[in-house]
Amino acid sequence: MKRFSWIWVIICLSWNVVSAQVMIDGSPVPIDPEDYHNLQSPYTASLTFFLNLREDNFDPEAAAMALMTEELAGDVDFSELAFKLKQIFDGNGVVVKFSEIPSEASYIDTVFTNQAKYFFDSKVLPLVYLQRYENEWKFSAFTVSQIDELHQATFPFGTDKLMNQLPKIGTNTYFGFQTWQLVGLFGFILLLFLAHKLFTFIFDRVILYTLNRMGYGNLGERYILPVAKVLSIYLILLVSALVIRLLQLPVEVVSFVLKILHAAKPFVLTIVFYKIVDIIALYFAKLAEKTESTLDDQLVPLIRKTLKSFVVVVGTLFILKEGLDVDIVPFLTGLSIGGLAFALAAQDTIKNFFGSVMIFIDKPFQVGDWITSGDVDGTVEEVGFRSTRIRTFRNSVTYIPNGKIADATIDNHGLRKYRRFYTTLTITYDTPHELVETFVEGLREIVLNHPDTRKDAFNIYFNNLSSYSKDIMFYIFFEVPTWPEELRCRHEILIQIVQLSEVLGVRFAFPTQTLHMESFPEKKDLVPVYPTDSMVYKQKLSQFFNQELGKKE
Repeated sequence: MKRFSWIWVIICLSWNVVSAQVMIDGSPVPIDPEDYHNLQSPYTASLTFFLNLREDNFDPEAAAMALMTEELAGDVDFSELAFKLKQIFDGNGVVVKFSEIPSEASYIDTVFTNQAKYFFDSKVLPLVYLQRYENEWKFSAFTVSQIDELHQATFPFGTDKLMNQLPKIGTNTYFGFQTWQLVGLFGFILLLFLAHKLFTFIFDRVILYTLNRMGYGNLGERYILPVAKVLSIYLILLVSALVIRLLQLPVEVVSFVLKILHAAKPFVLTIVFYKIVDIIALYFAKLAEKTESTLDDQLVPLIRKTLKSFVVVVGTLFILKEGLDVDIVPFLTGLSIGGLAFALAAQDTIKNFFGSVMIFIDKPFQVGDWITSGDVDGTVEEVGFRSTRIRTFRNSVTYIPNGKIADATIDNHGLRKYRRFYTTLTITYDTPHELVETFVEGLREIVLNHPDTRKDAFNIYFNNLSSYSKDIMFYIFFEVPTWPEELRCRHEILIQIVQLSEVLGVRFAFPTQTLHMESFPEKKDLVPVYPTDSMVYKQKLSQFFNQELGKKE
């Protein structure tokens, strides 16, 4: 803040203080006595108005000749209006270049109105212009009617009264400045210093303290405080633009400083909105944490980057337009034509961008889901503007353009509510049908007793006689969210199947060829002898589940 104040002072002190109203492109205007009362052309009318308001030739009544028109009725103090109009020119930093003012009595404005009018500065003062009345050029009646409003807009909040009070401090000249101007300048520096201290106290001590009491100290220090400090700079810029007008410095100084301030204001506002984007992104991130979808977490950074890019582009256009007086309409027109050529050259990039938009809208998958798309099989790690990053089961990383994903068939394993487990249990041909029935009944009980299996849809049947075994179809579903939990459930189910087979004496078959030979008295047959009573198997099955129930208890 102090650095800003000293820079402002150096600019003022280093400027060559010359009255602009008596200069033509840096050279003194040749003064002809007849120019003091001549309204025959825009040039002479301008000289009549400005020359009669110089400090060394102050004659507001003569200057008022350029304002008097028959359209204005009533008691109008044209001398006071002339003086206010001069202050409007100086306060807005409008440098009148007399060499560019037309001297033809029959001048026609062919740019804006195609009428006998002359505009001094159509951007800064679009309502102030000269108009021909019969054979004389004067400020238009509309301009004269707007002088009070323009003066109040140039010197708001009652500061116009200070312009008449400040010169009473003293008019002695030092370093090209009058005493009251130097006092006002250093008073302005003191005001900036006090304003800096005040803003620091309000933001650091009051706002941050309040946020700490509310439990948002980290939010205030990281996000709110930076925005508040930049806003304080913007307020100081507004005060500076007001004070520079009050000091009634040479119009070149006012014009130069106002251009800097006009460029600085959109620049500071761009920084403010750039930082506000972080606050908005933080809010959306909190909302995303409340949803089950992890895709929202990836959407928040993309929104933040998009908004920041938008703020930078719009802020740059405003800086060019407001601060540097650059006409951005041709720029935007050229940008649209160039954008068309760029779009044709970057079709794939645009396709990938809209592919990412469709992914966020349709949500075919989210971060952490296991998906299969073509030859790619893995877990989604990140969804960007251009591509999606997938971690394969080989632990490699695959990047797929979003345009291709939007057109491809995606098998999202992560959205499964149930995970299927299908296998075939093969038992030997010598297994009695009573034992097969008991074994199948036991398998169904295992499924019903497991906490993570689907109880309303499973199929366990003796359904095939293959070349070397009796086949039992084991078709069930697990109600678990992840693949590791599915593997755990498989492990638990298979362990219980093996234990059940050991208790019942069921032998699993495998591809073999058996050669049957005559039995010898001294040799024992390898084929086990199964009980013929089915109740034996029922008792063993009951014993098995009683043991399993005891383990759980």
